[in-house]
Amino acid sequence: MLQVNIKNLIDDVQCYQTVRELRWPDGVACPSCESQHLIKRGFDDTEPARQRYACHNCDRRFDDLTDTIYAGHHQPLRIWILCSYLMSLNLSNAHIAQELDLNKDAAHHMTTQLRHGIVSNSPSSTLSGEVEYDEVDIVAGHKGQPDEVANKGAGADDGDSKAHGDVARLKARNRRSLA
Repeated sequence: MLQVNIKNLIDDVQCYQTVRELRWPDGVACPSCESQHLIKRGFDDTEPARQRYACHNCDRRFDDLTDTIYAGHHQPLRIWILCSYLMSLNLSNAHIAQELDLNKDAAHHMTTQLRHGIVSNSPSSTLSGEVEYDEVDIVAGHKGQPDEVANKGAGADDGDSKAHGDVARLKARNRRSLA
């Protein structure tokens, strides 16, 4: 059976080009002042496809990955891209580590960083108009241990625990009466 190393199927130059296109659809801009008056300053020594820039307005130097979730890590960009692809296939961290020939801890760190980056960059949702929601059940305690529930409610000083207990008992009565 022929085995193909998935890491060899991805081109570093294409990965960086894709990041540039997604990050700056209107052309490269400085991450700190958003100016497009820049000069290219060559390529990175360790990753030759990684373009470096200098901003004319704020004199800040940056590269393709500055201020992204991929910045400051030792793994090459193609490994990060492959990791995100394998995550989209719902593979476990152990399987991702095996496929990318990584330490399990490194794979876990990468998937955690990617998930955190995805969540933190998601737009916030605002509700408007008519909004509907389902009812919420408050768990009253441990089934078959009413003394345990009573002891937990007795220690609270805010007075709300009694109200929650009354609501739970009322729901329990209503469910029994409906049956």
